[in-house]
Amino acid sequence: MKTTIIALASLFSFLSINAQTHSHAGAQPLSYPDIEGYVTLKTDLHMHSVFSDGKVWPTIRVEEALRENLDAISLTEHLEYQPHKADIPHPDRNRAYHLAMEEAKEHDLLIIPGSEITRSAPVGHNNAVFITDANQLLHEDAKDAFSTAKKQNAFVFWNHPAWYAQSPAGTPILSDFQKERIKKGELHGIEVINTVDYSEESLALALENNLTIMGTSDIHGLIDWSYTQKGNHRPITLVFAKEKSIEGLREALFSGRTVAAYNELLVGKAEYLKPLLQSSIEIVKAAYIEKTQVLEVELKNISSSDLLFENAMVYTFYDSSPVFEIPAGESKILKVKTLEKLNTLTLQLVALGAYTAPKVHPTIEWKIIVE
Repeated sequence: MKTTIIALASLFSFLSINAQTHSHAGAQPLSYPDIEGYVTLKTDLHMHSVFSDGKVWPTIRVEEALRENLDAISLTEHLEYQPHKADIPHPDRNRAYHLAMEEAKEHDLLIIPGSEITRSAPVGHNNAVFITDANQLLHEDAKDAFSTAKKQNAFVFWNHPAWYAQSPAGTPILSDFQKERIKKGELHGIEVINTVDYSEESLALALENNLTIMGTSDIHGLIDWSYTQKGNHRPITLVFAKEKSIEGLREALFSGRTVAAYNELLVGKAEYLKPLLQSSIEIVKAAYIEKTQVLEVELKNISSSDLLFENAMVYTFYDSSPVFEIPAGESKILKVKTLEKLNTLTLQLVALGAYTAPKVHPTIEWKIIVE
């Protein structure tokens, strides 16, 4: 009996300790560096739960985001499409947001109130985030839904504009409806990456119409099943904010300071993408091999994206292809044939996995002091 009591006491002690040390850290936490003047916020502002057509409770979305080290999320439930309503009746379209807020209250995760305005083409699907009341966005006429979102100071972005279910050619069509919304200040962003799809045409529309570039998971099932077990991260929007806060995030999105990221793919305006890439590479050391004019430069990738580069210098490499990859979190030693010994070197690399416009890669420079 005494042995049993001791065993039970030990079990309860073990469970208690593990409950207290419970961690949300996952196998693939995301990390991207800040850029000068801004903090880099990792966000996913398009996802679903059982309160529209998703397959999980809202608290799961919070737990997934915490495991992946995200800074902000939004549960953007379809306003009009409610396939689970017979099983989970809810007159309040803000319910998913409130449940997520309760789960996240003890964590440093921003929960952004949002909803998805769901229509067939040419209106399409659009997310309104930073809203104050989702119920007020329920209107028969889509124009009224957008105007109500504007009254709530919402940031609105066009979801999966290249979705073949609404655009059979798989390319986005900027309709008169969208043009009018842009003109009226009711449409502010566009997804260039949704789920696993990157749309060059959507990027072109973003640049032509000064729309904020977005990347989202549009997750309905589990992040683990849809992405992690396949060796992928979810698509996210990196937002360069003046501070980590709701207001900081809102201001940055309206100002267009973003980069869409999906694994090794990075898409954004040059003024934000280039400093992100520059900050993602840390120069560990630079020194000549003894009695040679071959400079060894060790580069470390401190981001969560595998980075693919091509040499853009007049100097060539020794013992290396001009095209090379630095996996996330790993280092690479370049041996640069400088022909004469230099005190400084401007390392110039084309980022082949990054796009500032359709088929346009940025060239990144680092000023290196030789040891």
